[in-house]
Amino acid sequence: MGKTALLDAAVARSGTMRVLRTCGAESESDLAFAALHQLLRPVAGLLDALPGPQRNALRAALGHAADGTGERFLLGAGVLSLLVEAATPEGLICVVDDFQWIDRASADALLFAARRLGTEQVAMLLAVRGDTPVKGVPSTVDVGGLPEDAAIKLLESRHGLLAASVKRELITLTGANPLALDEIAARLTPAQLTGRAPLPEPLPGGTRLFGDQVTGLSAPARLVALLAAAETDLEVVLRAAERLMNGPAGAEAAAFTELEESGLTQLSGNSMRFRHPLMRSAVHETAAPAELRSVHAVLAELTTGDRRAWHLAGAALGRSEPVAVALTEAAEQARKRGGYGAAATALTRAAELTPEPHARAVRLKDAAVAAWLAGRPGQAESLLAEAREGTGEDSTLSMEIAQLRGRFELNAGNAAEAVRILASGDSLDMLADAVEAASHVGDTAAIIELGRRAASHPEGFLRDTVVGIGLTLNGDAAGPALLKRALTRADDLEDAAGHLWATAAASALGESGLAAEMAERAGRVGRVSGMAGQLPVVLEFAATAERLAGQLARSQAVSEEGLALAREAGYENTAAAHLANLAVLAALRGEEELCERQARQALAIALPHRVGLCAGVAAYALAMRELCLGRHAPAHERFRAIAAAGPGAGHRTVTWRTLPDRIEAAVGAGDTADARTALSTYERSTEHAATPESRALLARCRGLAESSEEAFGEALRLHTNPFEAARTALLLGERLRRAQRPGQARAHLRTAWEVFEQAGARPWARRAQQELRAAGENASPPTTGVLDALTPQELRIAGLVADGLSSKQIAARLFLSPRTVEYHLYKIYPKLGIGSRTDLARLVVLQKAQAFGDGML
Repeated sequence: MGKTALLDAAVARSGTMRVLRTCGAESESDLAFAALHQLLRPVAGLLDALPGPQRNALRAALGHAADGTGERFLLGAGVLSLLVEAATPEGLICVVDDFQWIDRASADALLFAARRLGTEQVAMLLAVRGDTPVKGVPSTVDVGGLPEDAAIKLLESRHGLLAASVKRELITLTGANPLALDEIAARLTPAQLTGRAPLPEPLPGGTRLFGDQVTGLSAPARLVALLAAAETDLEVVLRAAERLMNGPAGAEAAAFTELEESGLTQLSGNSMRFRHPLMRSAVHETAAPAELRSVHAVLAELTTGDRRAWHLAGAALGRSEPVAVALTEAAEQARKRGGYGAAATALTRAAELTPEPHARAVRLKDAAVAAWLAGRPGQAESLLAEAREGTGEDSTLSMEIAQLRGRFELNAGNAAEAVRILASGDSLDMLADAVEAASHVGDTAAIIELGRRAASHPEGFLRDTVVGIGLTLNGDAAGPALLKRALTRADDLEDAAGHLWATAAASALGESGLAAEMAERAGRVGRVSGMAGQLPVVLEFAATAERLAGQLARSQAVSEEGLALAREAGYENTAAAHLANLAVLAALRGEEELCERQARQALAIALPHRVGLCAGVAAYALAMRELCLGRHAPAHERFRAIAAAGPGAGHRTVTWRTLPDRIEAAVGAGDTADARTALSTYERSTEHAATPESRALLARCRGLAESSEEAFGEALRLHTNPFEAARTALLLGERLRRAQRPGQARAHLRTAWEVFEQAGARPWARRAQQELRAAGENASPPTTGVLDALTPQELRIAGLVADGLSSKQIAARLFLSPRTVEYHLYKIYPKLGIGSRTDLARLVVLQKAQAFGDGML
């Protein structure tokens, strides 16, 4: 269709922009990062400008370091950062032709970067064959046939005058495909061109366009063509030709000359490429299988590493353990560099070549893991199902496969099935995974039983947490003690998974504030480590923590990022969790339709997948929509439904977290009896909570249910969360105003109004404003927070600047490039009327202090 010509035209118009270009080659499609290495080689000298984690991941992928972390999210962010760094000062155009032949590792990294391009002065053009879909690309252009007048000009310029009927028929039969028009017309006789003889039936198409050219070559030229079809390195092709040819001196040079003059291939630097992919296909189709094996065998002797492994596979006749080992080693190298897709392909082929059933099952299992981490859950599940058939009597391998099946189900399938699968194991890791799955389902009985089984394992942080959660849910006094002991080790935790278990421990104790703090730590650690593909799950909890802290804009930014990563990774259940959190945020902002839509999207996944936690949060969003808008009766009914038993409801974590809101809705609806019942439940669920914020929430609930002004005052003294303090201030202010004490009410109402305005909680801000006016204050609206002009992403960057992070450190944490961070700062400074990072940090700290000002103390 001329896609390469269009790319050439784009490059010709690039002016002073830097151009990076590569082209996919089918013979290199199994070599991890082959295309990325070729594309980024001209700018590899800029790697030192990248954040450390991104730099290390990219160096490993490009072969500049012996080992890497194997984190594909960090690698994708590194590619983005390097492209942005290379774009200065005039911009950059990144051109990739025949993207369908790009190796999977390179394709994943480039698409990760492409989906995040915004203001970075980077353009990316990817050309693919029309039958090759590329998911997640922001925009596509379908290249059709030439317009009729252009098609006629092409035919006449290349082939002279043709009969009008012949031109019309060729254009119709080829769809005006320029390559087909030119190649077919070149094969027609003068009589056919002038219409004196009919056109051939059928017209040559596909590989038939070039099949006669291949068969018309001499034997030496066909051999060179076959070598070039299997290997792009020209030096290797030359050496292989010398070994395989037994002709006179100079025969190899003559064969290369003949092949190039035929128009089938063209030399480019140190590689020989076919002018069109169909030419390569024609060479393969005309070769006998024995010829192909012979060519690959010689090429295997002349290459090393990944190339040797794949040539050995091409030369294999039947199963071969040495070849399977070579492919397994290639897969391990790809995995270390973050090329999980390439690793999955190599391991799958290795399994096919493995003679022994047990070893084949192990390689299929490893291939499934690689496919999962590459964001291909369907392929992963198919490989794992095949692996199960070859486990034999190896119970250890069977349990490994079962644990993987359970994890796959938990992230993208039926969470209840994940519980059933994972509960079949006895290792602590498997029992812990089963508890995690059961907590997502909301299966309290399963959590209690799994905790009992975990008690037989040696003491330690994970064991104490799993056992402690089960005992606490069962009402055993030993449970909270174990959880508190586990949390004393929280400062020693190094990975995000450990911090998530600390989050679970704090939640089981009723310590919502501490749970949010642990989740925030998990997100911070997970961003730096990449979590081997589990980052979308970590961000699910980090986003919730930001929301509970009243940082609505930050929570939205984290959930939007987590949603994009979850969709890229194929984690449907995690995507639903992010949608549910976004629905709650929409409720807090008073965006009714958006809340409804996102909650329904979350429920559409969570209910059939039995993810009770996610379904509960989505239901909570719909209840909060009513409560925020002052519709207490429908809000009360929705909160009662959340606490009720039944499919998709009654999740304990959601229930206890929402009890303060349920009590507020019940009091507003006039159901004081239910408010007291809910208060009693909340008291039991938080009896072991010791942090000030937990006690503050309990005091507010008592103030509502018992109509106690003293309890409200106690809550305001204890609050450490400015947003929750503002909610308490609003409730107390309303009570004082209605008790005919407007003077005392005004200070609380004004403080609440300011905090809600700054947080973007518009329904509550309007409510506080109306109450303040009813209390006799008709003052102007509160001064807008100095940071309110910033976007969610700018707010996150401002907060990290205030924490003392450099641009590189911020870029590493947010999967951005340092220059993108600097660009955001360039936009932030004039919005706020400042000129330095120091000024920005001072403003952030000042606004935090104002959000928790004297009116709440």
